[in-house]
Amino acid sequence: MNYQSSTHPAEIAAERFARRVTARLSDGAAELPYDISERLRAARVQALAKRKVVAPARQTAPAVLASGNSAVLGWGGEGGSWWRALVSAVPITALLVGLVVINVSQDEKGVNEVAEVDAALLTDDLPPSAYADPGFLQFLKTSANPTH
Repeated sequence: MNYQSSTHPAEIAAERFARRVTARLSDGAAELPYDISERLRAARVQALAKRKVVAPARQTAPAVLASGNSAVLGWGGEGGSWWRALVSAVPITALLVGLVVINVSQDEKGVNEVAEVDAALLTDDLPPSAYADPGFLQFLKTSANPTH
């Protein structure tokens, strides 16, 4: 196979590592049974046919743009960085608003439950001090059990 040498040290190191891994796998493949080695060969052919060619990432450098009497630091590429920041802040803002709404509704639900309990206690025939009496719990247990 012909490999094009790249000028970046990281790419050269990655290519060396890939060759070492390939050599180790090839050495181990010689000891495998025929049917397994044929399946591996077919899988390699399929993987090579499906691999994607990765285009090198284009990096843009900041540039000073003249704007009337002032200079503005801008980034090359599409749109401004403020637009990307605004667009990325929209989902975060929606999440925060949703959390606040959930918190308010849960607080309101808790307050309504406490108000219902208070209303039931105050409108009941028994005074609230009866509920704190230790014998009252025993009374409820025995009155709920029909065998006694």
